[in-house]
Amino acid sequence: MIAEPTVEPNLAPWNSDPEFRAGYVAVVGRPNVGKSSLVNLFVGRKVSIVSPRPQTTRRRILGVMNSEKSQAVFLDTPGIHRPKHRLGQYMLESAVSALTDADCVLAVVDASCLPGQEDRHIAELLENEAKCDVILVMNKMDRLKPEHVVRNTEAYVALFKPAEWMMTNALRGHNKEKLWKLIEPRLPLCPPLFPPDQITDQPEQTHAAELIREKALIHTYQEVPHSVAVMIEQWKEEREDLLHISATFIVERDAHKGILIGHGGQMIKQIGQEARLEMEEWLGKKVFLELWVKVKPKWRNHPALLNELEYR
Repeated sequence: MIAEPTVEPNLAPWNSDPEFRAGYVAVVGRPNVGKSSLVNLFVGRKVSIVSPRPQTTRRRILGVMNSEKSQAVFLDTPGIHRPKHRLGQYMLESAVSALTDADCVLAVVDASCLPGQEDRHIAELLENEAKCDVILVMNKMDRLKPEHVVRNTEAYVALFKPAEWMMTNALRGHNKEKLWKLIEPRLPLCPPLFPPDQITDQPEQTHAAELIREKALIHTYQEVPHSVAVMIEQWKEEREDLLHISATFIVERDAHKGILIGHGGQMIKQIGQEARLEMEEWLGKKVFLELWVKVKPKWRNHPALLNELEYR
């Protein structure tokens, strides 16, 4: 499991100072470069799930960071890739639409390797769609070999032509404050956009479904991570300190169902235990979690089901 960053609490007073800054920061990049880890780092809580699998983030996730003089609303986006189905097209549109709302764009790349075709596609997209400054975030600096620092940096800077750039390690928080100093002055003078105690716009049920899916992504393999979705079927307060959740995994093949359930039900039991423990810590109450698995062939191309799963 990828470790969750340790960061300061997300606290700030409601501020009416005319010098206060607030705005939207779009976080874009190809799949699996650390966009969600970076957003979680700044927000101080896990608002976006993370896993070693590409395309973990499927919808635009909003995360709010407050400081004494500003409020940044980070827009975590799905990894930009060439879509192969309706779900992929929705993910691409979600990422591109974030650029229209942004006051600043963070273009996140994997610093340990040279730019690839997807990076070139994203650079072209930003050149055409971004209406604000782009900051190049060269993440995973811990994996960058010393002899490749100049080569890789020059290649990415030449490709993206950013207003600024910064090396980072989102999991360890390296250069967080330096990167923030590049972001904050690019936010417009504006009162706070969200109350100081709000860190995301996700409903609890949506976040719970994402936490369950995260555990499945971490523990499964082959095509399962790409073809699994989670639907909350029941959300019932049994009493003040107990929440009953029933959720269903949606997969495309019977073989995927077998992998998720595991031998003697061990896989789905492990997924459920890990998801339940994290939910209990997040919600501050006991959770009774039931998990089921249904096969829906080609669900990623099914408009009605995508709408029901809120991929719209």
